Amino acid sequence: MFSKKGSGRGAYAPERKKRSPWGLIILALLIGVALIRNGAAQESGPPQPTSESAADSRTAASPAPATSAPQKPPPEPLGASVPSRVVIPAIRINAPLTQVGLDPEGWVASPPATEKNLAGWYKDAVSPGEKGTAVIVGHVDNKTGPVVFYNLGALRKGHKVEVVRQDGRTAVFEIYGIEVFDKQKFPAERVYGDTGKPELRVITCGGGFSKAKGYTGNVVVFARMTDVR
Repeated sequence: MFSKKGSGRGAYAPERKKRSPWGLIILALLIGVALIRNGAAQESGPPQPTSESAADSRTAASPAPATSAPQKPPPEPLGASVPSRVVIPAIRINAPLTQVGLDPEGWVASPPATEKNLAGWYKDAVSPGEKGTAVIVGHVDNKTGPVVFYNLGALRKGHKVEVVRQDGRTAVFEIYGIEVFDKQKFPAERVYGDTGKPELRVITCGGGFSKAKGYTGNVVVFARMTDVR
């Protein structure tokens, strides 16, 4: 595994050099480690994505299919602005965001596990609404029980994720896929690659669980910006 801050830096870099999404392979491999550190799965476990919820590999790059109804054109990408809150109405999430980066050892940091209703925005990638792929992470549970993203795997295509930004605007994203990936086979390029549009990934732990190793995978929500308020 990678453990140094410089490892893999520059892979899948976006156009803005100062906002590089660093070593995406590091994030792909290590984010699960950070998030499961205080995990204590419930007996029934958190909801897991269904096979029908998987993102079509062509979806991110393909336009919406033609219909008889007029299609609203996608909004223009926004400028940079720190996000302050994530709202997912379908599973009753309304949580403040804190900025996360890498810890002193070069591992992906995560929000404090003791904060049950707190998610983290990875500050060295783009902000939600900018052109590129923004990343929001959060714990699924802790030693006391379910926390902020426990129900993430219950989301379905078409559900919305709203991100409130400090510039007063809200970027609204529509989900087009939810999948769970084994951490050892995490498809970093597929998850974090730049599609050329404002996209969002929301990530927590998932898959199988053992007390010795924690969760074996990560639940990943794929969404694209469809509105700005």
